[in-house]
Amino acid sequence: MSRQTPSDRPLTTALAEAAATAGHAPSVHNTQPWQWRVLPEALELRMVRGRQLAATDPDGRLLAISCGAALHHARVALAAEGWTPVVERLPDPGDPDLAARLGGLRRAGPDPDAMRLVQCMRVRHTDRRPVSEEPLPTRAVDEIAHAVAAEGARLQILDGDQVLELAAAAARAGQVEAEDPRLSEELAYWTSRADDGTGLPPEVLPARAPQTTVPARDFGRPGSLPIGPGHDRAAVYALLHGDEDEPDSWLRAGEALSAAWLTATRLGVSLVPLSGAVEVEGTRQTLRGLLAGIGFPYLVMRLGIADPAHAGPPPTPRLAVEQVVDSSAVRG
Repeated sequence: MSRQTPSDRPLTTALAEAAATAGHAPSVHNTQPWQWRVLPEALELRMVRGRQLAATDPDGRLLAISCGAALHHARVALAAEGWTPVVERLPDPGDPDLAARLGGLRRAGPDPDAMRLVQCMRVRHTDRRPVSEEPLPTRAVDEIAHAVAAEGARLQILDGDQVLELAAAAARAGQVEAEDPRLSEELAYWTSRADDGTGLPPEVLPARAPQTTVPARDFGRPGSLPIGPGHDRAAVYALLHGDEDEPDSWLRAGEALSAAWLTATRLGVSLVPLSGAVEVEGTRQTLRGLLAGIGFPYLVMRLGIADPAHAGPPPTPRLAVEQVVDSSAVRG
């Protein structure tokens, strides 16, 4: 029997596989707060409020960013299969949990760049340890910034003084969150779910606080990921930002995060998103100041070259495909 090529497989197969591939997307605390529905000629993405961080993220900013990352993953997976969709973001004002609909699909040639990014999805990971002393090439920073711009957001690279302001803001945010028992309880919940496919297992959390210019999140408990003696002096810090601070812009910010991270993975660059200073209103305003009040901050990114002396952390667990992809409308 001859094997089907991407160009002759049914559309519904491509849609279901794109939704499954999107399960590799990053999400805050690995909550994976999305649900896909495969239709005969479209794919729908819904936000799952049951996996929203109610205490940390009451406005749903990080929820939407996480779903935006999954949306971008699905778009790239479809492009790799030779399909170009029309994307409607938040298409139904009466149904705010319907994040996006991908329809109007037309055939195009399989995109080789997208095919490479799909491979990057499978190896992308979050390494919270200090990066190496190797300087980050300017060309790599430019490519990552270009990937962000292509998704309608912007990346501002922070200078030395701005990084110190960011470090102070991150420390203040960490203190505020540590003093809130609701946030501590929520964090404990998502760092103690080793067997249900979500959350952050000990293997991906540092065994002790890493030496970084910008303080990392205190997860409230040590992990088992070994930390070397290095420091991240060679890291580059950047602000992902845009013109609006509304759900549709948060969704696009997630798409930009995904594009940046997959590009970074292709280039051999370690990317770690930092959301702590965005989660607290006061420090979020500090970040707006770093943007000179022009634009709204969505996330901080730390970029660098991973220390080659240490193997990367294991991938975080993932929900089973049947838990996040509903194909009942096209079965049979």
